[in-house]
Amino acid sequence: MSLFSKQAQVENSQSSSLLGRLSERLGSLASGTAVILIVVAIGFWMSWYTIPSDSVGMVQRFGKFTAEVPSGLHFKIPFGVDLVTILPVKRQLKQEFGFGTSGATNAGQYSDEPDNESSMVTGDLNAATVEWILQYRITEPQQYLFQIREPGETLRDVSESVMREVVGDRTVDEVITIGRQEIEVEALKRMQLLAKRFELGVSIDQVQLKNVNPPAPVRESFNEVNQAQQEKERLINEARRDYNKVIPLAEGEKDQRIQEAEGYKLKRVNEAEGDISRFNAVFAQYQKAPAVTKQRMYLETMQSVLPKVQNKIIIDNQVQGILPWLNLNKNIAPPPERLTNPNEQGATQ
Repeated sequence: MSLFSKQAQVENSQSSSLLGRLSERLGSLASGTAVILIVVAIGFWMSWYTIPSDSVGMVQRFGKFTAEVPSGLHFKIPFGVDLVTILPVKRQLKQEFGFGTSGATNAGQYSDEPDNESSMVTGDLNAATVEWILQYRITEPQQYLFQIREPGETLRDVSESVMREVVGDRTVDEVITIGRQEIEVEALKRMQLLAKRFELGVSIDQVQLKNVNPPAPVRESFNEVNQAQQEKERLINEARRDYNKVIPLAEGEKDQRIQEAEGYKLKRVNEAEGDISRFNAVFAQYQKAPAVTKQRMYLETMQSVLPKVQNKIIIDNQVQGILPWLNLNKNIAPPPERLTNPNEQGATQ
């Protein structure tokens, strides 16, 4: 091998090692730039957030509360420096006890063990299964988020405790039948008082009982009792309906009869007073001229009596006897005229 060829090999090896070191430096620089760009992109993506129209955002910087931001688009320091908690302050939230509705709109709406919540003991030492709904709003976001640890679970515990206390003060019949509304009102008052005392930052709007049933072994007996009570109420309502239908009608008929009697009484009294006045007037005229009055009364009486008589016979006072004539052919047509000869006519003449 010649000297030139050896020198060429040395130069080629030196140039290849130089290119290798240069490519390594460029590769490390490119990878570092890519990492920086990725980190910047992630930070930019994490630096903005959106608050819904029915919520507010509670911003914490290194765990310390800094601001309460309204709905809309906002920016924060990424990588865990600023932490934003969204609270739906304009929406009514609810918690379900003893059951759970699929598709819950808020976290902690129902428990994983609903049977333990709904099983209660009444004041007369009977068992009952009580299901209810608690509706509330977040009125103080800062107090709700920082005053109590796990405010949703605390509210559930408060509601369950109050409901057990209220149910335990009543009999099982009151809980299942007639005392539902009283239980709702009493439980609402006590829950509102405890929520204010514990500074939960919520406003409890309504407590509504859903299904209140006895335990399964005695449920049929309680249902029969409820049906009997409902049948009793139905019969009482029907009797009241009939009473309200018949009694006013009888009262109206009574008032009508009384008014008719009063009218008849007034009529007879007025007629009697009119007869008395008329008699007194006739008597006064009779005292003045007895014969004239007597004759006038006779003529007036005959004038009222004669039109009612069908057959009339007028005779003189000096007539000794009278042959009454009975008109039997009044409604019979007269017989037809017959021809007579002259001799009969002359004999007749």
